[in-house]
Amino acid sequence: QVQLVESGGGSVQPGGSLRLSCAAPGFELDYYAIGWFRQAPGKEREGVSCIGYSDGSTRYSDAVKGRFTISRDNAKNTVYLQMNSLNFEDTAVYYCAANTMRSSCLGPAFVRHEYDYWGQGTQVTVSS
Repeated sequence: QVQLVESGGGSVQPGGSLRLSCAAPGFELDYYAIGWFRQAPGKEREGVSCIGYSDGSTRYSDAVKGRFTISRDNAKNTVYLQMNSLNFEDTAVYYCAANTMRSSCLGPAFVRHEYDYWGQGTQVTVSS
């Protein structure tokens, strides 16, 4: 059973920053597109960012573009999401997921059913 593990969530004031990590013990994240999704209370889970392997492609939702940066360290088998200028609307549980059918984020990158493996999520709360 493949299980991704997110970490780095927490509480932060508006304008603050957090860096989320996504690790996969016993599973190589190499070769696959890795996505970050989030789900706020009462809302659908939405795609936030994606990073490819084959072409280094990255994608961001309009809500986070310019504030969030996704990266991957293949040597550490870890994907990161640097989140800056956080605001109240960023409060959600953040999930990372692996899409083993794709190695690029070109084209539709946030089709949830295409992602095979998911983590349990990490809570991000932005409050004053």
